Amino acid sequence: FSLKELHGIFPWLVENIFGSLDGIIVGWNLRSLQGRTNPTEYSVALDFLDPSGPMMKLVYKLQAEEYRYDFPVSYLPGPVKASIQERVLPECSLYHNKVQFPSSGGLGLNLALNPFEYYMFYFAISLITQKDTPVTHHVSPSNSAYFILVDTYLKCFLPTEGSVLPPPSSNPGGAIPSPAPRSPPVPFTSYGMHHTSLLKRHIAHQPSVNADPASQEIWRSETLLQIFVEMWLHHYSLEMYQKMQSPHVKLEVLHYRLSISSKHHSSPAQSSYQALHAYQESFKPTEEHVLVVRLLVKHLHAFSNSLKPEPLSPSAHSHTASPLEEFKRVVIPRFVQEKLYIFLQHCFGHWPLDASFRAVLEMWLSYLQPWRYAPEKPPQSTEPLPRSVSEKWAAFIQENLLMYTKLFVGFLNRALRTDLVSPKNALMVFRVAKVFAQPNLAEMILKGEQLFLEPELVIPHRQHRLFMTPTLGGSFLSSWPPTITDASFKVKSHVYSLEGQDFQYKQMFGTEVRNLVLKLAQLICQAQQTAKSISDHSAETMASQSFFSWFRFTPSEVNGSYTGNDLDEIGQDSIKKTDEYLEKALEYLCQIFKLNEAQLTQMMMKCGTAQDENGKKQLPDCIESEDGLILTPLGRYQMINGLRRFEVQYQGDTELQPIRSYENATLVRLLFRLSSALNERFADQMDVLCSREDFVGRLCRYHLTNPHLIQKIRYSPVVKDRTSHNWGPRISLRFLASYRTLVSLLMIYFIASWFYIGPVGCTFIILIGYFLYAVIMTFFSERWKPHQH
Repeated sequence: FSLKELHGIFPWLVENIFGSLDGIIVGWNLRSLQGRTNPTEYSVALDFLDPSGPMMKLVYKLQAEEYRYDFPVSYLPGPVKASIQERVLPECSLYHNKVQFPSSGGLGLNLALNPFEYYMFYFAISLITQKDTPVTHHVSPSNSAYFILVDTYLKCFLPTEGSVLPPPSSNPGGAIPSPAPRSPPVPFTSYGMHHTSLLKRHIAHQPSVNADPASQEIWRSETLLQIFVEMWLHHYSLEMYQKMQSPHVKLEVLHYRLSISSKHHSSPAQSSYQALHAYQESFKPTEEHVLVVRLLVKHLHAFSNSLKPEPLSPSAHSHTASPLEEFKRVVIPRFVQEKLYIFLQHCFGHWPLDASFRAVLEMWLSYLQPWRYAPEKPPQSTEPLPRSVSEKWAAFIQENLLMYTKLFVGFLNRALRTDLVSPKNALMVFRVAKVFAQPNLAEMILKGEQLFLEPELVIPHRQHRLFMTPTLGGSFLSSWPPTITDASFKVKSHVYSLEGQDFQYKQMFGTEVRNLVLKLAQLICQAQQTAKSISDHSAETMASQSFFSWFRFTPSEVNGSYTGNDLDEIGQDSIKKTDEYLEKALEYLCQIFKLNEAQLTQMMMKCGTAQDENGKKQLPDCIESEDGLILTPLGRYQMINGLRRFEVQYQGDTELQPIRSYENATLVRLLFRLSSALNERFADQMDVLCSREDFVGRLCRYHLTNPHLIQKIRYSPVVKDRTSHNWGPRISLRFLASYRTLVSLLMIYFIASWFYIGPVGCTFIILIGYFLYAVIMTFFSERWKPHQH
């Protein structure tokens, strides 16, 4: 094919691989393509889309001719789309000089992208826009072709060793040129000072582009990262979008809107309304999306940590450092930190309170621990002690203080609303506590908070959102003097740039957060007691289950009470894991916040008394009133999370209780009428028999008054005034309506037929057997029965 033909085919080919932006064309569905289920297609897709494969060769071939392809602005993330539609140029240099007005009759704004940018835009955005297709087998996101390709592209364009591999060139000895800047076709307001790309700054000081191939190819690394970050992390609410803008930018936008309104008096509010709607997009990241972002975070830590040690002479730095080394130095604070913080805040505030939050949690913990991805190996030791966090990471912790402190508070608020009896939820609390309990980490976080709270007398004048912005004559990569004032300035600039000058910082080691930790510790103790209670209940249930117990008439048939819990199905092993996770989490929290042992012991003793005389949980937290007990907010929380509950039982006439699912409704009604007729006909005779003091009277009292049921009834604690009911001696035949009883009788008759015993004879044997059982039970029950007046 000629280049002109390839130029026409390229957009069609990209759409057929990654799917169309509107979702009509599904494409190759790389997110569901796995080697285990489709080995051939999986292998072909990876080979074709490999950085050295046919597709990328086509990209580089078209790149050499400087072709441009239109990408609709309407499919960009909400905040970027809305700002471009309002003629406010996004701060990211990725969009500079690329916005194109539609021609006459066109439909909206477009970005004019080079082939590499166009390919990567489609690749990145397919993670969000591509619809999930129904699959018949389990799909593991980390094993999909898409996930593997992301990892491959990161390793190729952001290498931890060596330099970026040069693209194949069709010209002998030539190279693919970096994108040339283009004049903007429409005037735009910038929302921040223009941060030119590292490539352009570096090339500005180079005598020739071809003199250093690394400086020529660094643009691919920067472009790839910017596209990934913009597509995967640039989603947030209008409130957060406004908070990110500096005051002078807001003023510029206001002036621009006023100028537009003065020119177009007819519809000044329509554009603002559409932009407002666009800002407030409904963004719900999936678990797969979070896993891909975690992969990006882990690789960026490894990429940044592969930076060579700085030379001793500061003057030598500017002459010897390659563009790739400069890129490694600023890749996280310049490109990722702000948007990842906003993305995590969104997830912490909107993710459902279930076990799927584990993906978000692990992504957060991966970012907090850059030392895990450092090239140096930890020293080998015979004792499995936790590795201490080196002091060299203090600068990273201070410059990412909110990632540690504010998000930790956000996690505490989530943990206080989750059911910690669940092993998966307990594991998440354990993971966070274990990470923050690493030796020396809490001390460095505390030091960062102290630097932020230092008085601002020594801090030079600054503007919001311009802390990390160099002066017009300086370089973005220039370093500040290494003094304590510099450290304090960096911490303050980090906090204020992310949250604004009016942000009220909540100290992680302050009183308010400490009280939250104490509440969490109390919930952990309660969850441990709940798990123990469930374990004991499950053990009792399993011990009582046998073949012959299926034929017994248990009290549950009479009062219909249910004492189980939804967590009964988690199993003994899971309950044991829950207890281990919670115990270690409590230990780690004590280490982090230096909790008082006496206070903790008192709390555990208080939780230990949460069992009554029968080994069941106490009632939910209530307060006494004239009308009985009223639930407190803590009591409502305990009930919602299954930590405590009321024993709900039927307390009325057992003959009038609702028909159960294990009963035959017709037989219940017929037997009730028969029992009522017998009780009405022989009421006086039964009273006389039950009033006798001899063995016959005891036998009648045991079977006609059912004293055991009266002893087992637990009245509701909500009702203050309780009235006892005495229904007197009576006959109850309702047990014959139970399917269990009917099946048991049929099996007995069936077995008796094997021994040539007819129905009449079998009935006589059953009555004789029941009479003997009644005599024995009467004898023992009178001996065990407590004295009653």
